[in-house]
Amino acid sequence: MLVALLILAAGCVAFTNGANANCKGVASLYGSGTTSLRVAVWWGTAATFAGGLAALFFAQGLLKTFSGRGLVPDALAQSPEFVTAVALGAALTSFLATRLSFPVSTTHALTGALVGAGLASGDHTVNLGALGKTFVQPLLLSPVLAVAAGMLIHFLLKTVRLLPDHRTRTLDTLHFLSGGAASFARGLNDTPKMAALLLIAHALDVRWSILAIAVMIAIGGLLDARNVAETLAKKVTDMNPGEGFAANVSTALLVTTASYHSLPVSTTHVSVGSLLGIGIVTRKAHWPSVGQIVLSWLITLPCGAAVAAVAACGLRAFHG
Repeated sequence: MLVALLILAAGCVAFTNGANANCKGVASLYGSGTTSLRVAVWWGTAATFAGGLAALFFAQGLLKTFSGRGLVPDALAQSPEFVTAVALGAALTSFLATRLSFPVSTTHALTGALVGAGLASGDHTVNLGALGKTFVQPLLLSPVLAVAAGMLIHFLLKTVRLLPDHRTRTLDTLHFLSGGAASFARGLNDTPKMAALLLIAHALDVRWSILAIAVMIAIGGLLDARNVAETLAKKVTDMNPGEGFAANVSTALLVTTASYHSLPVSTTHVSVGSLLGIGIVTRKAHWPSVGQIVLSWLITLPCGAAVAAVAACGLRAFHG
């Protein structure tokens, strides 16, 4: 029964991840008026699914990072109760954020859930050194790098005259390709983080875990992406097609690099940071909305920790 609950909870994490994040690589296509929301979401979901499948070959390191080993004792990391509590904490946190239209980080939710479930399991069970080095540093650094990269890439593309204010056939093609690349990179980086939940408790083998998570991410994106898509496309910054293209190039480069080096960065932080970098350069950033998004990021980790801690205590009492 516990394994079934774990599979269900991991599926919910993946579904809410798709609903909250499948639009992140293609929000600029919709926000700049290059295409409709429907086309953008379908394109982003297809590319994300392809990235998820590619994770089986190119992102094995992230499976180890999100196994919890090194952060909590190995015996605890392999406990079905612990893993199920982590999945429940991340799922509920991402679900609430999606309902409120906030583009939050599943990486943050999972990290918080790992810590919360670990702390609820007893004293001195969380390695704070590993938490800071492996998880917190990349999560804090990624939005700063994304803002800088967005500004730099905008400058470079503007210099070589690849950022016209109006749509052209060449720009539309490049914009679609960059959106697909950003979405592919997101699938490559996010899928292993959730598949690790199934592998730890030996619920499924690695191939079926990756496939199951990739499918649920796709379903979540197709059925429930509108709320967050509107936030990313319209509320971070105004953009024309060229500026949207620059943001996508920045996102794709940073997330792909992070996946290659097994760094658990947040695709949310990178995509929003890239859009904000463009908005700063063009002076069209919507700062009140950006402030609300950053606040939701700050809440995500403790919320995931609290829910996972409650779930861990409940599961331990039920099976004790």
